[in-house]
Amino acid sequence: MKQFIFCLITIMSVHFSAAAQNFKVAVAKASGDLNKDGIEDLVTVIQDTLHENAPYRLQVSFGKGYGKFTPIVSSDQLIEPQYPDGREGYMYGNGFDSVEIKKGILMVNISLLRGYIIYKFRYQNGNFELIGYKSSSSDGIGTIYSDDFNLSAGDRITIRENYETGKIISNEKTKKLVRPLPKLQDIKAFEEEW
Repeated sequence: MKQFIFCLITIMSVHFSAAAQNFKVAVAKASGDLNKDGIEDLVTVIQDTLHENAPYRLQVSFGKGYGKFTPIVSSDQLIEPQYPDGREGYMYGNGFDSVEIKKGILMVNISLLRGYIIYKFRYQNGNFELIGYKSSSSDGIGTIYSDDFNLSAGDRITIRENYETGKIISNEKTKKLVRPLPKLQDIKAFEEEW
């Protein structure tokens, strides 16, 4: 009887762990040289569409040449799941947009109901570090909030603007050094504790 229970528990744990990790649907990809070795690297976003929340996984792989890649880092928390509160839950209007590689910088683009967020990562110090964060959103009643934070230099510009008149309500420039720079695998969607 003990062997039967042990086998049943083993089978169930294998089944549930496989069901918990079903990232198989390709959503987006970008290629470019991220580590400055002259070989194309690959960034992919895949989704677990069977999961109640339909989470995303961002995977960065370095090219080895001849179409071969080595996975370097991944994150299941940088991009908010498609259904944060489950398929029957409230829809916030936020969503994954795209990934890009420009001049060796990995950019992860997120759409908001009334705006966007762009995370910028550079491969340095053996990690993908957050070097820039840009966002723009509207309160829906006349004001646009823009935030442009260069984490490498510590320069942050926050602007409030009336979108009906184009008048700047406030334009604040601050200096804040964030050290160490946040790593891609440690950042959670919509978290700005850095």
